Amino acid sequence: MPTDACQWFYECTNCHTLLKPKPGDCCVYCSFGTVPCPPIQAGQSCCG
Repeated sequence: MPTDACQWFYECTNCHTLLKPKPGDCCVYCSFGTVPCPPIQAGQSCCG
């Protein structure tokens, strides 16, 4: 997981489904991860 940037798309290595953020989320980690991405955790803008 990047610590200073967004990742808008992620291709699943098992089923090859292309994941993209849900509306209102900044990246795939915020949409599908168990915790928000590091920039959001640090109180920063994910995509800034």
